[in-house]
Amino acid sequence: MPGRGSVAPEKIARVDALSSTVLHRPLTAVVGLRGVPASALQTMRRELRARGHPITVATNSALRHALEKAATERPSLRPLLDHVVDQTALLAAEGNPFSLYQELLRTRSPTPARGGEVAPNDILVPAGTTNFKPGPIVGELQHAGFPAAIEKGKVVLKKDTVIVKAGGTISREVAGMLTRLEIFPLEVGLNLRAVVEGTTFYPPEVLAVDLDAQRAELARAAHTALGLAVEIAYPTTASLPLLVAKAHRRALGVAIAAGYPTKETIAPLFARAMREAAAVGQLMGH
Repeated sequence: MPGRGSVAPEKIARVDALSSTVLHRPLTAVVGLRGVPASALQTMRRELRARGHPITVATNSALRHALEKAATERPSLRPLLDHVVDQTALLAAEGNPFSLYQELLRTRSPTPARGGEVAPNDILVPAGTTNFKPGPIVGELQHAGFPAAIEKGKVVLKKDTVIVKAGGTISREVAGMLTRLEIFPLEVGLNLRAVVEGTTFYPPEVLAVDLDAQRAELARAAHTALGLAVEIAYPTTASLPLLVAKAHRRALGVAIAAGYPTKETIAPLFARAMREAAAVGQLMGH
């Protein structure tokens, strides 16, 4: 780390300790903190620590120095340096990157816009009746770009409207109206920017996987594969019991059709004989 002689010993010790922690954990993640209130951040950190995912909050300079030092031994960590921007924390732990992404996703919750923020997605205002009473609010909504009108004594929004497109700036006027409409277009929470597990780098778009959907898809694939294995009589640990049961049912059917007596066929054979005798009796009675 350049300039160590002019840096306070406690700062050097902290960087060295963080670098060591990173090197001794298989998973390292860069986490964004922008917009998270201090009180909420403390709660999130406490909950993550309890689940074995402690995060370290430090200056970006300290985080970069720690990653640079660790990257001399594990070069796979170097891409993380590009993500140490804005308000950042570092997480070094055991675990699965995909599970970690879902865990941090659960820390996020809707929050109102104040004005000046960039819309992360199109902000859609749906058509429908509002809770506003007729009055000046109609003009205020219209001035802000909302298609407001009065119908049957109620303030309505006449059509679905994208009030701010993704990447656009949310004005203070629009932000105020969105809040009054109880539309919260932003999210506050921890943002997983990038992860390195061992020698593999994961950008967030790779980690954004619906795990429940993937599990359901795997279950469907397994069910289909098992059905195919049974159909073509391919023996596996899973298909063999079903194949034996299928063969047993077919053998039983053949034995009954041929009138071959066994412990299992004698009852259905007697039942068939009784039915046939009854049918003959009815014919003879006529």
